[in-house]
Amino acid sequence: MASLQQLRATPGVCAEPDASTKDFIFQQTMLRVKEPGRALDFYTRVLGMTLLAKLDFADMKFTLYFLGYEKKEDIPEDPAERARWMFSRPAVLELTHNWGTESDDSFPGYHSGNSDPRGFGHIGLAVPDVYAACERFEMLGVEFVKKPDGGSMKGLAFIKDPDGYWIEILNPAASGKLGQAAS
Repeated sequence: MASLQQLRATPGVCAEPDASTKDFIFQQTMLRVKEPGRALDFYTRVLGMTLLAKLDFADMKFTLYFLGYEKKEDIPEDPAERARWMFSRPAVLELTHNWGTESDDSFPGYHSGNSDPRGFGHIGLAVPDVYAACERFEMLGVEFVKKPDGGSMKGLAFIKDPDGYWIEILNPAASGKLGQAAS
């Protein structure tokens, strides 16, 4: 793993971010989904996320679903307050459903970015125990790209959601080994 000095000297990296960005947060990642029911079941039942908000845009024929790891009792009831709260949460997953894709047999689905032409790669989830999580995923019939002991990087896994997007499953404590192994 690169030293802090090497990180700061990486070409293209701003040594000191502008002070005006100090309160910025990485708020969301958006994935397009063909069948929202299948996607919501996967992210809530299989991965344990909570649906934070749902926004329907009838005139543009799409719906946004926002999910995250938040306590249900913390979600504000008032829609305006909930929107302000939800858009202030870090690391929210936004699922976008364009109406009609679920019933269009000619619609092939969305590109995951992991086949040519490559682009987007994956999202990642930190779990307390990768092996236990993967055992549960296997019991639930989740498709694996890589199991924890597969390949040369041991102790982490990749699964697929119903739309084929990859999700890395990792344990932060065990990831220290990766930092030592990388040059």
